[in-house]
Amino acid sequence: MKLFVSADMEGTTGIALWDETQYGHPRYRYFQEQMTREVAEACRGALEAGCGEILIKDAHDSACNLIPSMLPEETRLFRGWGCDIMNMMAGLEKGYDGVFFTGYHSGAGMDTNPLSHTINTRNREVRINGVIAPELMINALTAACLEVPVLLVTGDRGLCDWIHGILPDVETVPVSEGRGSGTVSIHPDRALRLIREAAGRAVRKKAENCLFPLPDHFRVEISFKEHFRARSAYPGVVQTGPYNVCYESDDWMEVLRMLNFVL
Repeated sequence: MKLFVSADMEGTTGIALWDETQYGHPRYRYFQEQMTREVAEACRGALEAGCGEILIKDAHDSACNLIPSMLPEETRLFRGWGCDIMNMMAGLEKGYDGVFFTGYHSGAGMDTNPLSHTINTRNREVRINGVIAPELMINALTAACLEVPVLLVTGDRGLCDWIHGILPDVETVPVSEGRGSGTVSIHPDRALRLIREAAGRAVRKKAENCLFPLPDHFRVEISFKEHFRARSAYPGVVQTGPYNVCYESDDWMEVLRMLNFVL
């Protein structure tokens, strides 16, 4: 079994402040280690259940957050950005049997994580076919385009509830819950145990029950915080208001290309 892991940070157990996710801040080191532990336990759970190959994509900020020596030696790690439209899913291709999303967070327009955002903090919300789209939705659609199922999601409770509303069979581990500008989290060691156990169950899931639904057509609406960002020159992007743009396509990869340019 070939597994792909996309690892973000704002949904790591205990995180409540932006500086805890930023390299160089005194609090970053602790959460860097917890992020790495959570990824490592997800991989160990999958390996124990029979997974034979795992590629991990460090998908936060510089994409150089995970501590390689703390990961299982059976894994491979993609550090840095691939500079392609795959973004947080760089390295994924057809033939993988599933994807794990660790440390993921609620999207812009959702009030279930104090660090809710989509791609960056410059937009109020991103909608795809009328649905508020967290990064998980964007990346799950990319996986679906390559016929790869979503098997595990770890992060804040709002995001876990969101994915369960679409794919009830996906394993989730809600490690924290947003409360205004703060979070309530489970114990970090308990999070590690729950993630490892959920990962073991996840790799035994039926793929057909965990494929994110892939529409025939995509209408993407972006609302920016600053009006000048809506003056995009990307082909096909239409300004629909002082802060808003819209883009439509039948091709998800073209949507990804647009998102990389406009966001």
